[in-house]
Amino acid sequence: MFLSIKNVPKVSWSSDKPFNLKPKISTSLFLCFGLILFGLGEGLLIVSTAGASPWSVLAQGIHLNINISVGIITILISIVVLLFWLPLNQKPGIGTILNALIIGLMIDFCIKFVPTPENYISQLLLAIMAVLIVGLGGGIYLVANLGPGPRDGLMIGLQKKTNLPIAAVRAFLEITVMSIGWYLGGTVGIGTLFFAFGIGPAVALGLFIVGKSFN
Repeated sequence: MFLSIKNVPKVSWSSDKPFNLKPKISTSLFLCFGLILFGLGEGLLIVSTAGASPWSVLAQGIHLNINISVGIITILISIVVLLFWLPLNQKPGIGTILNALIIGLMIDFCIKFVPTPENYISQLLLAIMAVLIVGLGGGIYLVANLGPGPRDGLMIGLQKKTNLPIAAVRAFLEITVMSIGWYLGGTVGIGTLFFAFGIGPAVALGLFIVGKSFN
């Protein structure tokens, strides 16, 4: 049922426009909550050691070569990605900036305080749970409608410039950054596959839950 969702639902706390500089308090709170969940899920996927999401694989790979935390590198990658927005005529919103900051900080929090499961089954279960948490967080942040995250905005901008299917553009980006991260030493595993194939349905489920809960 939730897999048939084609549009981001609007609820009482959704912003009327993505570039709203004075959103309602409820909109801001839900945005931050969604991004905290998103970052928590990304961090738990890394902690599971079953494989990280493609962009986290890139951050891991860079981390292994320079003495900066994965979370800070994630923030720096987001800033670099935002620079690519300029020729694509993409405009950041409040959600774009908070996306870059909160997700990186939550990744560092998880790496520092959440222990890695000792057995393989527990690692796989944590990886699955992580993808579901990212999906729920993504659903909440998208419903807030305060601007796409850096990576989502890059995808949208490239799709408009190339007129290629959005799935092809996203796949190209994910495969490219994952390959670079893997070359640099980032962890690619079954958790990466869980994310690659599961994040779409997980976000759809998150959107469905939010839409049903507030409408």
